[in-house]
Amino acid sequence: MLENLRLGAYVRRDREVTADLLRISRYFPWMVERGGQRAGTLSGGEQQMLALGRALMSRPRLLLLDEPSLGLAPLIVREFFRIVRELNEQEGLTVLVVEQDARIALAASHRAYVLEVGRVALSGRSAELRDDESVRRSYLGY
Repeated sequence: MLENLRLGAYVRRDREVTADLLRISRYFPWMVERGGQRAGTLSGGEQQMLALGRALMSRPRLLLLDEPSLGLAPLIVREFFRIVRELNEQEGLTVLVVEQDARIALAASHRAYVLEVGRVALSGRSAELRDDESVRRSYLGY
């Protein structure tokens, strides 16, 4: 698994990845403990977190996530988005998430866009959209 993480730094010129491995281990301590485990034997949620860790090894300024919660258990989804939120707040990483689970997307974001048939139907601060009656009825189910 650690080899898989190191591949994320492949395009970097500095090749000094030890500090980044330590940084990633703060978010995913289990990766260090099971560093020799083959990535293919991980659960779906663990594979998703490994993919996030691998992406972080390239030191991106912008992270694009497409349906990161798809097929994952709710507990794993909450942990995944907690880490993404922490990366944004503590490291200043900009994250663009495309997510059908409006509840978790609005809880994890500062700003949101609601798309309908490929067009922006609503946009604004996530807290405002979460409180909007039409959004609550149409996308949040209450």
